[in-house]
Amino acid sequence: MVYILVLIFLFILELFYFKLADRFNIIDRPNQRSSHNTITLRGGGVIFYFGALAYFIWSGFQYPWFFLGLTIMTIISFLDDVFTLSNKIRLVVHFSSVLLLAYQLVLFEMPWYYLLIGFIFVVGVINAYNFMDGINGMTACYSLAVGALLMLTNYKINFIAHDLLAFTLLGVFVFSFFNFRTKAKFFAGDVGAVAIAYILLFALGSLILMTGNIIYILFLLVYGIDAVWTIIRRLYLKENIFKAHRSHLYQLLGNEVACNKLLISFLYGLIQFIVGLFVIRFSNESLSDQLIFSLALVSLLSLIYLTIKSYVIKKYIITKI
Repeated sequence: MVYILVLIFLFILELFYFKLADRFNIIDRPNQRSSHNTITLRGGGVIFYFGALAYFIWSGFQYPWFFLGLTIMTIISFLDDVFTLSNKIRLVVHFSSVLLLAYQLVLFEMPWYYLLIGFIFVVGVINAYNFMDGINGMTACYSLAVGALLMLTNYKINFIAHDLLAFTLLGVFVFSFFNFRTKAKFFAGDVGAVAIAYILLFALGSLILMTGNIIYILFLLVYGIDAVWTIIRRLYLKENIFKAHRSHLYQLLGNEVACNKLLISFLYGLIQFIVGLFVIRFSNESLSDQLIFSLALVSLLSLIYLTIKSYVIKKYIITKI
């Protein structure tokens, strides 16, 4: 009953935001990086935050430092969606939010390199999540896949409050209703991509720290492969990696090959979910078996990724020049 009430509340809230964004002209105009060609409302992913907020209030204010970091990260990302803030302001807020996340995870009581590694990883994943939010349904499908994997693992290990994940994913379901369409009602915006990445990273960090098992990082493998190999290729071509582009595999498939973009988003999520099931299966094996499995999995997916991307570039891009 609680889940049904939260779902109804979030759905009504999303409808209200739809009217608000339309009233105040919170829109996404097509640019060089865009995979859409019409003006669309943006910022609908703010519902992820309100899903977490509903849990925070309902739980009696559990995880206060995490939620404080999520709040200021969400606010600054939403303002950036509306006004386009300077990079310095965003960096300061993101830095503060990551420190609050680290404090909630008790990283300050661990050796200093835990904090350094955690900081680099969190910042990297948040930016990758934002970069990968480029076509309809991508953030929704991938977040549902990762969230489902975390919930499955939580049933066995109980590393985090289950309802935090449940309430957040209810927000993702609501967003999917408006976004997983050929013509989306609105986009997640920076606020959505950043907020859901922050929430999932908190859960993933809790899992890794409780179990001491780094293999769970592979719950983000599909995004990681696309993001890392794209950066490597752009560095090799001496391109500015901070400049907007459309060279991720999902962008090439959707824009150059003209594949169905909803199908691409669904497959990204499905592949990650299947990979995650194998990760859960191997999480109880010996360290050496986990290492062999991880290297084999990363190598296999990288080979498939690079083969497909090379084929697309040669057939659909080079031939057009």
